[in-house]
Amino acid sequence: MFRRPFLFCRQQHLFAGHLTRKQGCLGILAVKLTIFGLTLSSSWGNGHATPYRAILRALNRMGHQVTFFEKDVPYYAKRRDFQSCGYCDLMLYSDWESVRDEALRVVAKSDVVITASYLPEGARISDELLELKNPLHLFYDLDTPITLGRLAHGDVEYLRRDQIPEFDAYLSFTGGRAIRELEQHWGARNVSPLYGCVDPEVHFRVDIPKPYHCKMSYMGTYAPDRQRKVQELFLDPAAAMPSEVFVLAGSMYPRNGEGDFHCPHNVRRYEHVGPHDHAALYSSSGATLNITRAEMAAYGHCPSGRLFEAAACGTPILTDEWEGLDEFFSTDEIFIVRDTADVRQALMSDGAELKSRAEAARTRTLEEHTGEHRAKELVSAIEKACGSMAFTREETRELEEQRIGGAK
Repeated sequence: MFRRPFLFCRQQHLFAGHLTRKQGCLGILAVKLTIFGLTLSSSWGNGHATPYRAILRALNRMGHQVTFFEKDVPYYAKRRDFQSCGYCDLMLYSDWESVRDEALRVVAKSDVVITASYLPEGARISDELLELKNPLHLFYDLDTPITLGRLAHGDVEYLRRDQIPEFDAYLSFTGGRAIRELEQHWGARNVSPLYGCVDPEVHFRVDIPKPYHCKMSYMGTYAPDRQRKVQELFLDPAAAMPSEVFVLAGSMYPRNGEGDFHCPHNVRRYEHVGPHDHAALYSSSGATLNITRAEMAAYGHCPSGRLFEAAACGTPILTDEWEGLDEFFSTDEIFIVRDTADVRQALMSDGAELKSRAEAARTRTLEEHTGEHRAKELVSAIEKACGSMAFTREETRELEEQRIGGAK
């Protein structure tokens, strides 16, 4: 377990170096950033890769240098979108021991290092990274409600309870009371939300031939805690509108007829739709549905990146309701649906109404929820943490001077 005196010393060295080299503000010059995350290369079965890509592309355009370490696991290797990219250095590794020395060298030369939720062996990796005095240490939780729920019962593979206060800043995919819990219960410092986002260069409206159009689409990985809503808000409306085509896109769903899963005949199924095809899927949809994981909805303030992607494509959005939704979209921009009747009513809305809400949601998304916005928020969080630690350093000096004066 880390001890506060050790961390205190580490912070003094860190910011003494940074304040000299960066002249007091990381934002003045380009930041060298190293990230250890679940995956950047594969969007299959996870919600991490797409927001990472949007943020990293924006950071690259802003002149920052990023290295991303990703464990090369079989299920992502089989469904990888790329093995290298132009906006960051992607480092695939077989296991931590094989890359440890190189990773520590890269991190030691970085200004900022981020470890993230669901990073394989994440707690062990953070232990070693936190020993390095040079970089600013951040944790990015893209699964905050899940993390908090599991921490209530013990440590998780990617994060231990005692590590939380040791990070210089904690970034959360979920806002609201999750932020307060992290600060007040777990002792996290410099907590900031860093929500999902969209890359407008990837997600925009495209022309799709009418034979590929559908009345409504739903894209999301199968999750037992979400399946009741999938039934009520997607499968039941599809069954009630047998002359219309619906599209279900997502991995790990049961076969039709397996258990309680029954898919109407008018539902087309796709196991996986890569990010390069998201725009086509949304553009071919008369509307699209968003359903939030139960743990996420319980905390609220948890917008899925799918909301922003669909909005950027100008697609009318139907979504379940959760606390904080109105911070991101109003009822003039999206449809809130609670049951099958709400879905059918929304789908039968006047075409002008559908178009008006879709256009309003698109405008707001491009003004507030792009990868560039999140990249700027990330840099602001880094600067806030840097300033906070610099303040701590100054405060420490004053206390030390008082101690010496008192000793005399």
